[in-house]
Amino acid sequence: MSATGSMYRTAAMVALLMVMGGATAAEKAEKHAPSDADMIASAMRAAPAGVAKGATIIVVDKDGKMRTLRKGTNDFTCMPDNPAIPGPAAMCMDKNAMEWVQAYMDHKPPTAGKVGMMYMLTGGTDASNTDPYAQKPDAGNHWIKTGPHFMIVGADAAFYSTYPKKADPDTSMPYIMWAGTPYEHLMAPVK
Repeated sequence: MSATGSMYRTAAMVALLMVMGGATAAEKAEKHAPSDADMIASAMRAAPAGVAKGATIIVVDKDGKMRTLRKGTNDFTCMPDNPAIPGPAAMCMDKNAMEWVQAYMDHKPPTAGKVGMMYMLTGGTDASNTDPYAQKPDAGNHWIKTGPHFMIVGADAAFYSTYPKKADPDTSMPYIMWAGTPYEHLMAPVK
């Protein structure tokens, strides 16, 4: 899921693009469909090498279903960038972050007390900093661009209160994305 907007929003957006975009999005994705080896390499760039080498690699197929490209040996799951959406979107997350992303996708509150970590070391797809479900920029949703970063999700509100929660943050420093929502999380740039 980002979370970055990104998180599984990437998976959801891919499925949405395939369904709503009709043949155009599906044709585009199929024309430029990377090989499984390319997708594994892309997914592995999302996290530090030590994490990525043992991670399970999954991808969203053209029918919107998840497919395992490689079974891992640790509790991290990585997803490759998707050429059908603009901007980078490769991500890697631990088990708790996967549960957090599932709650986000289901529009349900995440389980309290399950702190998770996510990596997007190739950067993140641009997203609203205030609306977890915004699909495109508009005057009121504070669209931001994120570079390489990691995220902490599912932490206690007291943890998040120590970081800036501005609608238009300085993305070169740690800040809280989606502040005041059940999906608020720490965005921490990595350079």
